[in-house]
Amino acid sequence: MKRDTFLVVTLLLLTISFVAQSQTSSAPADKQAAAQPAAVPTNVTSAKGFVLEDATPLKLRFNRTVSSADAHVGDTVDFEVMQDLSVNGTLVIPKGGFAFGTVTEAQPKRRMARGGKLEINIDYVKLLNSEHAALRAVKGGSGGGHTGAMTAGIVATGIVFFPAAPFFLFMHGKDITMPKGAEFTAYVIGDMKLDIAKFQPPSPSVEPQVSVAASGASQNAIATSGKVSVECNPPGADIEVDGSFVGNAPSEFQLPEGDHTVVVKKAGFKDWERKLKVSAGNNVHLSAELEKIATP
Repeated sequence: MKRDTFLVVTLLLLTISFVAQSQTSSAPADKQAAAQPAAVPTNVTSAKGFVLEDATPLKLRFNRTVSSADAHVGDTVDFEVMQDLSVNGTLVIPKGGFAFGTVTEAQPKRRMARGGKLEINIDYVKLLNSEHAALRAVKGGSGGGHTGAMTAGIVATGIVFFPAAPFFLFMHGKDITMPKGAEFTAYVIGDMKLDIAKFQPPSPSVEPQVSVAASGASQNAIATSGKVSVECNPPGADIEVDGSFVGNAPSEFQLPEGDHTVVVKKAGFKDWERKLKVSAGNNVHLSAELEKIATP
């Protein structure tokens, strides 16, 4: 009896995966995501004060397609936050923000019709004040390590998460693919006490008194600089301008007029470099595709 039950469950999982593959191949993920209703901002009421509580749900979606065919253990996976999340009426996580995960298991399909396998650990989401809140892929459990891992079939644009992890989903002779735009829900790990002052907008009523000369110099500095924004795949790499560290991708900053050299660096990848000329008032956008260093 137990053997029959196991076979039924296995066949059900494979059927879900097969249907998902058919659906995602017939309709691009971007179009599927566009068909979804607009995300409604979420306000969480906490009786503990200004606290982001354990198991708070957060809707995310994949920023790029991840497949067992070409993924590697240690790869960073980035996600987009789909709706504002507030605590007691104060915005904590903005829509369009970033969350990150790590590939913890990846194996392409093999001979003898053996399917691929893919496991991704949900790591953290970036808060409005740049702090990180740890996440897991399942609602229960304490998170950390493989407890927050996800492996699942894809139904339409949703990810189906199972109540236990790690869990490998084998597809008969197929690679596992998490498509760009696929949506899922992650959960906060543990209560996180926040400083409400760090989430308040600056007061417009208090303006520093500056001399006319200083004010003119400041305006002149802005007038003779341009804005540069840098994003990269995978995200989180160091950005250096003219040999000096300026932040981590994705990021944006002001540079004075003239010629500059931008270098994007990440461990395990080849350095990405571009030379550019900045003009006053112009916006420059750089997108770096980092090439992984081949291991012998």
